Amino acid sequence: MSKNNVAKRIEFVSLRMVREKTSLLYPQRIIRKPDDAAKLFRQFMEDCDREVFCVMTLDTKNQPNAFQIISVGTLNASLVHPREVFKVCMLTNAASLMCFHNHPSGNPIPSPQDIEITERLRDSGTLLGIDLLDHIIIGDGSFISMKERGLM
Repeated sequence: MSKNNVAKRIEFVSLRMVREKTSLLYPQRIIRKPDDAAKLFRQFMEDCDREVFCVMTLDTKNQPNAFQIISVGTLNASLVHPREVFKVCMLTNAASLMCFHNHPSGNPIPSPQDIEITERLRDSGTLLGIDLLDHIIIGDGSFISMKERGLM
């Protein structure tokens, strides 16, 4: 077997494992409430020592299409721009999206910068026809839904 064929086979196996793992991690496949989304996000990012900003794109039935890390920042900040967020949305044919990030300090209270980027993303999504459903901030054992708090 040539090197090229081995590489193709490894690539195929990797894609297959991701698909199986995704279905095991989230078997019900529909996001009905912020708690569903927070549980899913925690499986990937709860123990990070730096701030990580992620996006989950959803189809018209609120089923996840993709989960993408947009930015890995520092202990208390990460750089996020609507361009990178909505690139993922466009590539996955998203009807809507949810944003997530963690606060390594453990306190999930939104900062003024969190509120500002949420407003920018909401406005950008409105322009593109892709709804921002929520922005969830994860802390130590708890989370805050910015939508439930009326911050978006």
